[in-house]
Amino acid sequence: MLRYTLRRLLMLGLTLVVASLLVFALTTVLPGDVGRIMLGPFADEAAVAQVNRELGLDQPVVQRYLDWVGGVLRGDWGHSYTLEAPVLPLALERLGRSLLLAGLALALLIPTALAAAVVAGRRAGGWLDRTGSITALVLSAMPEFVTGVLLIMVFGVMLGWLPVQALPPEGSGLPETLRHLLMPALSLALLLFAYLFRMARDGMITELRADYTRTAVLKGLPPGVVIRRHVLRNALLPTVTVIGAQVGWLVGGLVVVESLFRYPGIGGLIHGAALDKDIPLLAGCALLITLVYALANMLADLVYAALNPKVRRGMGGR
Repeated sequence: MLRYTLRRLLMLGLTLVVASLLVFALTTVLPGDVGRIMLGPFADEAAVAQVNRELGLDQPVVQRYLDWVGGVLRGDWGHSYTLEAPVLPLALERLGRSLLLAGLALALLIPTALAAAVVAGRRAGGWLDRTGSITALVLSAMPEFVTGVLLIMVFGVMLGWLPVQALPPEGSGLPETLRHLLMPALSLALLLFAYLFRMARDGMITELRADYTRTAVLKGLPPGVVIRRHVLRNALLPTVTVIGAQVGWLVGGLVVVESLFRYPGIGGLIHGAALDKDIPLLAGCALLITLVYALANMLADLVYAALNPKVRRGMGGR
């Protein structure tokens, strides 16, 4: 297991190197001139060229990439052109907010989807299974901005139970913060419910029909014990991998939800950086999201290995 973990950490480092290369290469093909964006459309060409020189944008892209990587390794992630602030503290602040929102969404999603999948899988073809499958199908067909608007209209406007804006007032405690984040987190959880529910439901049905399950039942074990000790462990293995993959999307793909609920997370920050061609901010945010995505997938793989003895034996573990 230790060797496997070290190998995954090495792959994590390689992933970050490749991701940084791709992100920096993409910044070179984005339309627009940084100097022109900063000075405005009526600025003199000489002034625009002077700004580009001061930012080092007249240097070859390889030289700029090496300078940026060297700064990242030293803890200097550069300075945002448009927000005029150091990239790393700004990106970490927004990342923390996005992680809080993503964590709440996962806390709502995982137990709900797995409990519904277990109930539906045990009664495959029954009315509970059909109700859950239809609900999942409807939710999967609705974009997050549609569910978000519905939630705002019902719980924010008509009933007035929850605040429409996700960002709580300065100095709010944890309960008030969670109350503000509940609607955006719920819209994300509803969007991902279908995928997780169907994955776990199919796993439950497959494992309930397996020979070892019939053997356990014939031995006289209570149904609850069979489910907990034998079926769930195998049925949830693919689901663990799916959850790990969804974490990266939850952190970096929240632009729509953040915009709808006016929440200043990293999704909106990276979107604005791309529009303004703010290269240091764009590259820094993309690198942080890649790191979170890679760490989540590595954690999912370690959990998968811990649950699956075949994987552990393949790694040379015990």
